[in-house]
Amino acid sequence: MNADFISAVQELGKEKGIDPEMLFTAVEEALVAAYKKNYGSNQNVRVDLNKTSGEIHVFAQRTIVEGPTEDFGEISLEEAREINPNYELEDIVEVEVTPRNFGRIAAQNAKQVVVQRIREAERGMVFERFSGREQDIVTGVIQRMEAGNVYIDLGKVEAVLAQKEQIPGEVYQYHDRMKTYIVEVKRTSKGPQIMVSRTHPGLLKRLFELEVPEIQDGVVEIKSVSREPGMRSKISVYTADPNVDPVGACVGHKGMRVQSIVNELRGEKIDIVKYSEDPAQYVANALSPAKVVYTEVHEEEKICRVVVPDYQLSLAIGKEGQNARLAAKLTNWKIDIKSESQAAEEAEA
Repeated sequence: MNADFISAVQELGKEKGIDPEMLFTAVEEALVAAYKKNYGSNQNVRVDLNKTSGEIHVFAQRTIVEGPTEDFGEISLEEAREINPNYELEDIVEVEVTPRNFGRIAAQNAKQVVVQRIREAERGMVFERFSGREQDIVTGVIQRMEAGNVYIDLGKVEAVLAQKEQIPGEVYQYHDRMKTYIVEVKRTSKGPQIMVSRTHPGLLKRLFELEVPEIQDGVVEIKSVSREPGMRSKISVYTADPNVDPVGACVGHKGMRVQSIVNELRGEKIDIVKYSEDPAQYVANALSPAKVVYTEVHEEEKICRVVVPDYQLSLAIGKEGQNARLAAKLTNWKIDIKSESQAAEEAEA
C-alpha cells in the first residue's frame, strides 16, 4: 500500500462527506481479518497503518501471565522482560509479525473495504436525510415502472410509488417530474426504502403550504382535509386575523394558487371552505358549492340535519353522494340532507 492510496482515501472521504478516520479504521479491521485468514493465525493481532506513507505493520498481541499455556495469546513474565524489563503481569506484549508479501494482500482487501464502507455510509446518510422528512413533499423524476409500481429518482435514492398509492386513472410517463408525499422511510439490507404517495390527504395539505405564503407564515391555518384522489377534495381553512380572508388567500389572484395545485394533481377538483367553530355553520360551509337554508345540530348523536333548496338537493349530495361524503369526512359530522319540500312533508306528517 502506498501514499497514493492513503491520499485517495482521504480525498474520497471528503468528497462523500465521510470522516476519513472512519475509513482508515475499517481498513485496519479488514487487514486484521485478512492476516488471520491468509496466515492461518488465531492469535490476537493489531495492524498499524501509517496514514502518511501507507506502510503497514502487523503486531501479535500476547498477555503476560504467571503460567502460560500453549495458547499463542499468552507469554510468561520472564520472556516478556527479555523484550522489555519494565513489563508487569497482565500487560500486553506486542511483537511485529508483518509478512514479507502482506502489502499486496492488504491492498486488495483495503480497496474492497473502502468501497463497502463508503456505500454503507452513503446509505446511512440518505436514511437520516429522508427519515426526518416523513410527511413531507419531495420532487423526483419517474425512472421506471415495474409490476404496477412506479420508481422515482430523488437524486441519490429511489422512491417507490406503490400501486395502492397511485391516483386512479393517472398516467405516468418516463422522465416526468412529479411531487409525491413521503409516507414511510424503511431501513433495509439494500439501503433505505422510501415509500411515497399521490393519494394521501397530506399531499394536498403540503401543496397548499408550499403555494400559499399566508399558510407558511402561520396567518392561515389548515384545519382539515378530505380527499377522494383524482376526483375531488375539500380543505377547510381558518384565520384569527379579521383582515385576512383565508379562502381568498388559498384561491389566490384569479385563482392562480389553487389552479397550480389542481394542475399538479392532474385536474382534481378542490373546494376550499371556511372553518367555523359553530358546527351548523361549518357543515353548511363544507357542503359548498350548495347553498344551505338551515341546519339542525344534534350534539349527542353528532348528526347535522341540513335543509337545502329543492333545486340544489342533487348538488348538495353530489354525484354518487360524493359532495356529502367529503363534507362529512371534513367536518367529522354525520350529515342528513333534505330538500325544502321533503322537510315540509316531514313537518306535516
